[in-house]
Amino acid sequence: MDDQLMTGSVVVGVVDTAEQSLLVRDAAEEAVRRGAVLRILHAVEWPAPPGSAESTGRGATAQAAEHVIASFAESVGQQYPQLAVVPDVVSGPPAQALLDRSSAASLIVVGHRGAGGFPRLPLGSVSLQVATHSECPVLVVRPGEREEPRENRVVVGVDVDDLPSGLMEFALEVAQARGAALEVVHVATRPELSGTGPTGPALMDDEAVSSSAQEGLENVLAPYRSHYPGLDLQGRVKRHQPAQALVDASRQAGLLVVGSHGRTGLKRLLLGSVSGEVLHTALCPVVVVPAAHTDRAES
Repeated sequence: MDDQLMTGSVVVGVVDTAEQSLLVRDAAEEAVRRGAVLRILHAVEWPAPPGSAESTGRGATAQAAEHVIASFAESVGQQYPQLAVVPDVVSGPPAQALLDRSSAASLIVVGHRGAGGFPRLPLGSVSLQVATHSECPVLVVRPGEREEPRENRVVVGVDVDDLPSGLMEFALEVAQARGAALEVVHVATRPELSGTGPTGPALMDDEAVSSSAQEGLENVLAPYRSHYPGLDLQGRVKRHQPAQALVDASRQAGLLVVGSHGRTGLKRLLLGSVSGEVLHTALCPVVVVPAAHTDRAES
């Protein structure tokens, strides 16, 4: 593996299906925005399952894999002639191949059904594995999403009481690169106390809670507004189930950004329940920013 080409690259996992062209196009656009190399990865598991097209022999399989990548690379070259494209044929499980590259890549791009639609795998198994364990952000795209009209808007879900370092920075950089508005969504779910009365603590009503939460969100956003004066930065407080609030906000958005759950120990291996649900049900492409990525940004 060429470390120089891998550094900062955008890696997309593909198989030989027509719908993959949209996935590769999304990955190519991300690479152009970053000024990065696009690495097109096709993983071949060996030995291949009996009766499959890949079971004819290792040499024939490698040639077929190279052909799959070459067809996508040719299409990318026609649309983005300035973009450097690197073929990456791998022997082994696709999820592990993508994870191996995540330590040096700037972004992994996968399809919603497996890694770009890898066959013979349960629904979303590869994309879930990669989003959960990747050391860099992972973009998950559903087939056909590009066919729908989208607003030039990036949504990021945050918890003002526990904001991972690097999550807002990633979302801000993505929005700025796209020339998009950034909608920061905080879901106020924790009961707030207005004080103590004769019968004990009193809860605020929903309107008061939303006002308090909005003030807290604005305090968090104030430094970012100063550092990104030209960016349309919008703060939204929702009173809803967190996952559903983010799914609602994703409607017609160009991108939804969420953080993974936990930063150390076993928690590093778990995708949070909200992020996991959003990954399955969001109405636009989703980027999961793993804790490992934010940890690297701090070091």
